[in-house]
Amino acid sequence: MEPIRHIRARTVVLPSSNIDTDQIIPARFLRTTTRAGLGRQLFADWRYAADGTARGDFVLNTPAAAGAQILVAGRNFGCGSSREHAPWALLDYGFRAVISTEIADIFRSNSLKNGLLPIVLDDATVQWLLAHPGVELAIDLERSTVTLPDGRAVPFPIEGFSRYCLMNGVDELGFLLGKEREIASHEQRHGLVRAQP
Repeated sequence: MEPIRHIRARTVVLPSSNIDTDQIIPARFLRTTTRAGLGRQLFADWRYAADGTARGDFVLNTPAAAGAQILVAGRNFGCGSSREHAPWALLDYGFRAVISTEIADIFRSNSLKNGLLPIVLDDATVQWLLAHPGVELAIDLERSTVTLPDGRAVPFPIEGFSRYCLMNGVDELGFLLGKEREIASHEQRHGLVRAQP
């Protein structure tokens, strides 16, 4: 995973609430086990007409969305089934963070394990962001804050281990592999026998 410490980027706004994982990445695209290319299918049922042409009125198809790395959405983002493809598609499209007042637990967990930063902010701040699409935000993961254009830093909750993994670009397995020497030393000190490969 790419380490995240600071993100300074523009927002794209999807004001709908209860955006579920089937809307994020429809089930017909879940046959793949690789992440590459899933960004093309992100929000496919909203982005494309039945004949595959891009809908000009959908926000991701507008010039203003180009290069934006922060998605701001309505309440209860990522609800529905537990597909890991949803954060994969968001990452492959180019998003590095998702902001909402509420993010579904399984989607949040999948995002953290794949390098997408899920941020829950208070309702007033999210409503302001939804009403002001395209603003530039500064996210500081070390301080767990989002700085708004007026300079106000808004804190967001994130569990310490998840923050460590994101800041160092490792998932849980990568974290454990990074501790291999310490684990071997502990086993040796305590007379534990390691299984042979």
